[in-house]
Amino acid sequence: MKSLLALLSLVALPVLAAEPTLYGRYEYIALPEIGGEVLKAKMDTGALTASLSAKDIETFTRDGDEWVRFRLATKGASNKVYEHKVARISKIKTRSEEDDDDKEAVAPTKRPVVDLELCLGNVKRTVEVNLTDRSSFNYPLLIGAKALREFGAAVNPARRFTADKPDC
Repeated sequence: MKSLLALLSLVALPVLAAEPTLYGRYEYIALPEIGGEVLKAKMDTGALTASLSAKDIETFTRDGDEWVRFRLATKGASNKVYEHKVARISKIKTRSEEDDDDKEAVAPTKRPVVDLELCLGNVKRTVEVNLTDRSSFNYPLLIGAKALREFGAAVNPARRFTADKPDC
């Protein structure tokens, strides 16, 4: 009977989720698969997916699979060409498309999405990253809600660069 009570008390215990790691609105993130580049990233809970600034984006077929070829579109980036297998093609709506007053039908932008290894502090995760030219933005890498969940992250918008430099 005691063992049954002990078992029941274990079943009744609440399951505690791991506490999220608190990061600032901006953090340094390393891209081990992209020459170990370290980029300034904006942690954006309002975006769903992560976005990496890329140019000369070209999809192609290799051994029956869809691949993408691109160069980084960041300050000081080399002219090196990177190739990755495409995980999927995302359809991104711009904010203006969500405006009810805007009656024009504009097709969503299609972007290739790749699975990329990212290093934040001393944590390494593989996340989905869409490729688009962000060279007109201050931060070449945007980390969206899906990637934040992968890192077990919470964001304090009043803080900046709270994690140590990437060390994975």
